Amino acid sequence: MTQEKFDAIVIGAGMSGNAAAYTLASRGLKVLQLERGEYAGSKNVQGAIMYADMLEKVIPDFREDAPLERHIVEQRFWMMDDVSHSGMHYRSDDFNSEKPNRYTIVRAQFDKWFSRKVRDAGATVLCETTVTELVRDGAGKVIGVKTDRKGGPIYADVVVLAEGVNGLLGTRAGLRETPKAETVALAVKEMHFLPEDVINQRFNLKGSEGCVIEAAGTISRGMTGLAFLYTNRESISVGIGCLVSDFAREMESPYALLESFKQHPSVRQLLEGTEVKEYAAHLIPEGGYKAIPELCGDGWVMVGDAAQLNNAIHREGSNLAMTSGRLAAEAIFQVKTRRDPMTAENLALYKRMLDDSFVIKDLKKYKDMPRLLHTNSQNFFMTYPQLISQAAKNFLVVDGTPKIEKEKATTRSFVAARSRLGLIGDAFRLALAWR
Repeated sequence: MTQEKFDAIVIGAGMSGNAAAYTLASRGLKVLQLERGEYAGSKNVQGAIMYADMLEKVIPDFREDAPLERHIVEQRFWMMDDVSHSGMHYRSDDFNSEKPNRYTIVRAQFDKWFSRKVRDAGATVLCETTVTELVRDGAGKVIGVKTDRKGGPIYADVVVLAEGVNGLLGTRAGLRETPKAETVALAVKEMHFLPEDVINQRFNLKGSEGCVIEAAGTISRGMTGLAFLYTNRESISVGIGCLVSDFAREMESPYALLESFKQHPSVRQLLEGTEVKEYAAHLIPEGGYKAIPELCGDGWVMVGDAAQLNNAIHREGSNLAMTSGRLAAEAIFQVKTRRDPMTAENLALYKRMLDDSFVIKDLKKYKDMPRLLHTNSQNFFMTYPQLISQAAKNFLVVDGTPKIEKEKATTRSFVAARSRLGLIGDAFRLALAWR
């Protein structure tokens, strides 16, 4: 293999890496994909949401054999205090179409399926292989990689870094900075198993319909974070994540936070009688637009979580990963077709394509939101959830108190907690960050 040269080497077999490797191989390029896990998806036991439109652009007929759990027909958003929740939900029978928009998946199974598709497209996939170093020529251009396998370097025209948010290769090579604690969240997840019919009954579902619940509030104990429940066919994915910097500052245990969320009255009844079989923790990029590193250079491009491409506001990651992997591959293919060298100037086509996509447009829209939530976490994740809960309770309890007095009491509670100036300031800052 040391004498063999590839058109492209893809490092990583997650969503972005598989999308890139499949797109390249399906266009006839000679592709090598390297994955340090025992198999693609071996490091991902958790459930997740997969967005159909983005995968359809890579594999149009994926629904024929992909291991899909449920298609989502209902989305719930909860604002929680210690004993209650208020919120909103959206449910539509339109999501019961022949081509649903979102699915829940189990990553260990889905990634393994995606990897088979990559192999079927003609790529060479090597698992249990860690890339230890990028190989450069005398001018500094990346021309290949070194691995922990026996033998010399493996050469390629271009290297696609899809190693994830905590991959060390890009940082060691000076292609990106080590992610800062305030731009990365640590999420912990469990898989709770229940019979399919019980899940359907508890979440008011039928057949392969699915429900997603996302929750914020005092469950994160004043830290910037979010909790969730996803319904799979015979299991429920439940988890919570907060910024690493907040965990360090508050000295909170992620596992303890998850246990507390599971015991919340609104959640406990949904998980009653479940059997926990899997537990996982992983890092999620949360820095948004301002945390994106250089996306390409001489002989390399960066995609997915490694490039900090995650929309924390809309909780979207897999769609950005698949799209960035596909666009990087399409750009590489165009450069290759023109017989141009894989220089930073030519590979900048990838960045232009990404800039024109929803990926960068969405991240740019919310570029100020991560900092706002982080610097005001006590207000947005403690004070306001408690005030909203008390306001809802005050509104709904009928005890003979005149409604005008209830409204005045609610107003006084908001002013006492934040002051009139503080309330106006919070609304103004939120509006600016959301625009």
